[in-house]
Amino acid sequence: MEVGALRDDTDLRFHDRVALDEIELYSEVLSAVAAADRPLTIAELDEVLGLRPSVGTDVSAN
Repeated sequence: MEVGALRDDTDLRFHDRVALDEIELYSEVLSAVAAADRPLTIAELDEVLGLRPSVGTDVSAN
């Protein structure tokens, strides 16, 4: 098989869920950085990545 050639039986609908999730997280970080007028803090990055609740969110409400 030639380098870079796809096999005829390759299912192009197959998705790597982990890779797609990583791409989504990366795009969220890039969007937050692009919207900021300064470097983001660690806390802000954690919030964008879903590691911390948003500012003003009542954690005890869960």
